Amino acid sequence: MGEYQEQSLRGRVFHSIRDGILKGKYQEHEELREVTLGKELGVSRTPVREALRQLELEGLVTIIPNKGAYVTGITEKDVQDIYQIRSMLEGLCARWATKYITREQLDELDEILLLSEFHMKRDDTEQIAELDGRFHMVLYEASQSRILSHVLTDFHKYVLMSRRSSVLSGERARRSIREHKMILRAIQDKDEDMAEQLANEHIMQVIQHLRKQEKEEA
Repeated sequence: MGEYQEQSLRGRVFHSIRDGILKGKYQEHEELREVTLGKELGVSRTPVREALRQLELEGLVTIIPNKGAYVTGITEKDVQDIYQIRSMLEGLCARWATKYITREQLDELDEILLLSEFHMKRDDTEQIAELDGRFHMVLYEASQSRILSHVLTDFHKYVLMSRRSSVLSGERARRSIREHKMILRAIQDKDEDMAEQLANEHIMQVIQHLRKQEKEEA
């Protein structure tokens, strides 16, 4: 097997296990056995072992000597940190999207907001949460920055892993849709400063909502 094929195999195994963790296929504290994963992915133990080491560097896996590899949970502080960083990067993303967004992407954002309002009337918070994520993904694509899009998409997946972002109260969902409308309007007006500011504030509002939820649950 050539070097490129080996790297490609390692990358495939790494991304497969990583996606499984982020999507909840492998639960917090679950042991990730090399033999089981190898059979599941149709590979030997070596690329699995290398993938687990890489995932440990990302903080998604904890390897305990002489015991095994275990899925690491996302803590409350991790979620808070991710949103703090996102608040700055989402603003930059909105600024760049204002420069580069296409007509098709603007139309898609419009459609997402219309669907969000439709599902709001039906009190379908699961669909609203999905559309909320799609709204941000379109902005990531519109920024035309592969690096920024990659980082923000990963952050989005990390938060989904905590299962917190999918829980939208009716009031927060309504406010989120209004905030998305304001961001879109600023982008349509080619107002980069306003788009950046509104995107920053949008994520800060999410942080406040999470803190409020934590106090209520305490």
